[in-house]
Amino acid sequence: MDKHLERDFSRLGTLEPGSKVLRSLLIAGLSLAPNVLLADIGDAKTIASGLANPRGIAFAPNGALYVAEAGSGGPGPCIPSPVPMNGNRCYGETGAITEILPDGSLKRILTGLPSLALANGTVEGGVTDVAFLGTAAHVTMGWGGDPILRSGVGGKSALFGTLLHVTPAGTYKVVADIAAHEAALNPGGGNPDSNPYGALSLPGRRIVVDPGANALVEVLANGRTRTFAVPPPLPAIPAPREPVPTSVAEGPDGALYVGQLTSFPFWAGTSSVLRISSDGGSIETFASGFTAVVDLAFDTGGALYVLEVATGRSPPFPPPNPGLGNGRLLRKCPGASPTVLLTGLDFSSGVTIGPDDAAYLTNHGTSPTEGEVLRLPVAPCP
Repeated sequence: MDKHLERDFSRLGTLEPGSKVLRSLLIAGLSLAPNVLLADIGDAKTIASGLANPRGIAFAPNGALYVAEAGSGGPGPCIPSPVPMNGNRCYGETGAITEILPDGSLKRILTGLPSLALANGTVEGGVTDVAFLGTAAHVTMGWGGDPILRSGVGGKSALFGTLLHVTPAGTYKVVADIAAHEAALNPGGGNPDSNPYGALSLPGRRIVVDPGANALVEVLANGRTRTFAVPPPLPAIPAPREPVPTSVAEGPDGALYVGQLTSFPFWAGTSSVLRISSDGGSIETFASGFTAVVDLAFDTGGALYVLEVATGRSPPFPPPNPGLGNGRLLRKCPGASPTVLLTGLDFSSGVTIGPDDAAYLTNHGTSPTEGEVLRLPVAPCP
């Protein structure tokens, strides 16, 4: 993403809100980011930097901290972006799963994963999240667009749109093809579009959030997939909107909680966190009033952390700049309303709670060279 923010947003104003091209507007990656400034933000301290398009973040059971690096693309081949104004996205094998060592240095456990990036280095396809159950990780590989187009990229392009199982030694195998599930079933309707993003590893199954498909996909231990849930459509403001689920976390009650990005222009205060029963059979709104939710996490006391990635806009349409990239972290303590913990984030893409009860976030999530990890000390809920 580049510094020409106002120009790019003016071009976005010509696109139809709620269209499937815009369903993964943020998640696929657009050239909308401001200049990157590496610095502490409020009480949040930078503990690691030099990451390439960092997205999801998670702790392993042994306390080690891992980040999903989407990479920086490469020399090609190049294919058109699913967002026409962005031009081509070019292939390289620069994605990685990276351990953040205690001294802040980076140890790349797995390298050479496929990555698609725009000319400015912003990734529009590649590693998006990492989740743990035991010592092995599950890694989602984003795509963004019609799954059938993956075959035209070459190299390791068959990994786009999949869920990987990664060992501590850095070996991997494909567990399930999430994009193929969308191509075959298209549970959310519309044109086929898959972009696996958030993941949750549970005993005997994995839950993958596909914002491109507007659906959650369950992956069983044998690799079979089934549609776990399809979030309901959203009221028009004034044009039709889509829920665009991005993230999933297991709550203290065993239910699954899902964050919604919603579709462009990310109307302020119109995103919700959904509560989905553990079998996917019921969906209800757990909390609302958020904007462009990109990740969720629970702490050991049952508080829910909500990461937003835009300030959003208010009617009428077409709006000016919806503040895409201007993020904040909120917390909803049990029985209380959400409160803001941190503002001033720049395309922050992932949040997790550490064994020390602090919040850890990726930041500058659209920079090919200057992504970082922040640590925010958090007091317990009252």
